[in-house]
Amino acid sequence: MAASEKIPVTVLTGYLGAGKTTLLNRLLKDPALAQTVVIVNEFGEIGLDHLMIEGVEENMILLASGCLCCTIRGDLIVTLEDLLRRHDNRRIMPFSRVVIETTGLADPAPILNVLINHPYLAMRFRLDGVVTLVDAVNGRATLDA
Repeated sequence: MAASEKIPVTVLTGYLGAGKTTLLNRLLKDPALAQTVVIVNEFGEIGLDHLMIEGVEENMILLASGCLCCTIRGDLIVTLEDLLRRHDNRRIMPFSRVVIETTGLADPAPILNVLINHPYLAMRFRLDGVVTLVDAVNGRATLDA
């Protein structure tokens, strides 16, 4: 499969409160992103970010059992494989892009490793980019801490 035929995946990351969900909401209002599946990774007893994403209820997957970079990396693989299976069997609406919004605690490197090195996923998806948000007011202090 040519790289242009692979489904692009964008990883949206940044520390807690940096504005990931706000940016995602703004991007999803663009008609060019109408066929986007959003995978939201939340960490904590009660996940709330998925409730703040507007207009993609049927195309959203919530991974709430832990941080994508560590405890639920296997869940990400299973989720992406299942997404492809449902896509191929026409059991879900067609999609042309995937956005993974990480928890503010995540190191995106293991997620990128899965997308690039997993034999099956690397055949079907291509890493389109990593968007990292930094809180302009508190960013330096966060990095220092």
